[in-house]
Amino acid sequence: MILILGSLTALGPFTIDMYLPGFPAIAKDLHTLPSKVSLSLSSYFIGISVGQFLYGPLLDKYGRKPPLLFGLGLYVSASLACVFVTSIEGLIAWRFFQALGSCAANVAAMATVRDIFPVKDNAKVFALLMLVVGASPMVAPTLGGYLTSSLGWQAVFVVLTCMGILNIINVVLWLPDKYVPDRTLSLDPKSIIQNFAAVVKVPQFSTYAMAGAITFSGLFAYISASPNVFMEHFSLDGKVYGWVFAFLSIFFIGSSQINSMLLRWYRSEQIVRTVLCIQVIIASCFLVSSLLGWMNVTTCILFLMGYLSCLGIINPNTAALSLAPFSQKVGSASAVLGASQMTAGAIVSMAISLSPGTSTLPLATALTVTASTGFIILIAGTKISRKGK
Repeated sequence: MILILGSLTALGPFTIDMYLPGFPAIAKDLHTLPSKVSLSLSSYFIGISVGQFLYGPLLDKYGRKPPLLFGLGLYVSASLACVFVTSIEGLIAWRFFQALGSCAANVAAMATVRDIFPVKDNAKVFALLMLVVGASPMVAPTLGGYLTSSLGWQAVFVVLTCMGILNIINVVLWLPDKYVPDRTLSLDPKSIIQNFAAVVKVPQFSTYAMAGAITFSGLFAYISASPNVFMEHFSLDGKVYGWVFAFLSIFFIGSSQINSMLLRWYRSEQIVRTVLCIQVIIASCFLVSSLLGWMNVTTCILFLMGYLSCLGIINPNTAALSLAPFSQKVGSASAVLGASQMTAGAIVSMAISLSPGTSTLPLATALTVTASTGFIILIAGTKISRKGK
């Protein structure tokens, strides 16, 4: 079950990571700049943000499988269309629709975790999913680099099309659907908005969802900035960049598994507060080093190792704490949680894409701002929740 849910959750990360080493080749073929190719990444994040709000109510009303299969079908179609694009505008547009399809997989996987596993085990399950998902940043950029150099960047989207088809087969044959659809749930826009509002009004959800989303957007800053930082600023080639990306992913994955051990002795609330504080310190040191000109490829990798390690611990705990108050409306809660992450990610990614130059300063600034803002929201939200009680 973890592998099936992990394959669904990994679809989005693979779609994000695999084409990153191909940015220079895409720019050359489509007669544009690598910085403009980054806008196809931003459009993907925007598509995920919008799509999650659409799929949440559909998953609650019709069950998990029908909306999921529709989304996967859309993903396969859009991925295939990306193979044949002839302009950067076309790539940006089809990446948006690719995101609309892939986000169904993420929302459905999160809701299914809440459906079939006890609440007390949710953080551990999310950590295990992180292990499966974490293979994508290790494998995807490296595979993408070799595919691009050997067969061209279009081969990446052929592979993504095949992945979508395999996920459809997994869902049809093996994914259980234990959730009983709520046919009384209205899909009237007013009712949908009221459902989302009811979810957001739960103090525990709003605190951990927002703190987690802002913090998690640092990952998108890293993903958006890393091609320029490593391949343009530090002059690494696509294959070496893929290996660096894979190496850094080990720390993101490994820390999520350390989190499972920490949960034996500490509560999720304690872990989030402590590790987020450490992340703020690491990001601030990264920013100061960038401002003072102390940054080289080795120090950059070391700072990113620390930042991503913290993120691997924070994310499964904030996700579990956000969904814990719900037994009904889990699809809507998962949609709001995922959409908040992707909206924050889209904003940060857009800011990175539009930043001038290729130095580490825009990335360091983004990581410091996201970690610090997430920590402030966490502290303020928990204080407000305690006063409410």
